[in-house]
Amino acid sequence: MARYTGPKTKISRKFGEPILGNGKWLDKNSNPPGQHGAAKKRKTLGEYALQLKEKQKAKYTYGVLERQFRKTFEEAGRMKGVTGENLIKLLEARLDNTVYRLGLVASRPEARQLVSHKHITVNGEVVNVPSFQLKAGDIIGYAPKSVNSTSVLSKVRGKNPKFSWIDWNENEKKGTFITYPERESVPENIKEQLIVELYSK
Repeated sequence: MARYTGPKTKISRKFGEPILGNGKWLDKNSNPPGQHGAAKKRKTLGEYALQLKEKQKAKYTYGVLERQFRKTFEEAGRMKGVTGENLIKLLEARLDNTVYRLGLVASRPEARQLVSHKHITVNGEVVNVPSFQLKAGDIIGYAPKSVNSTSVLSKVRGKNPKFSWIDWNENEKKGTFITYPERESVPENIKEQLIVELYSK
């Protein structure tokens, strides 16, 4: 199960955004990585470079590698509606991302680990595939072995009320994936149209 395990701050500096979690180091050094830092003159990025950069940003943000990202894009193209918006919807509907959105962990990598270690159920069945695609009405909860686990519950951060496409019942410790989110409701700073243009070449 491949995933990015390199330095997170380096990636955040590359894009100038805290796309892999805590962005406190960007306040100290927001220059792109490289030995010359801000002193190095950088050329204005061309059209292809901007499109590629946007795709890389989306991949790092959601923790998806190229093959799976391309597969998700192709599925988005088969759906009704705007392909770019469909791509974001499918990425948001991933199980690991939804666990993160529900506030059960502080980051997507933690959510991926929680799912992979069989701590999460979907409609009562344990699912250990982070890329599992949720559908409207799916119920996300803790596995029986994890529902009272101190180490698992200590990671809970609480759901952001802005995320209206999911719901969390604290008493039952279960969440519901209500529907695909509208693009304007997703806070990620991703220009999905550039990704569409890149794959359309």
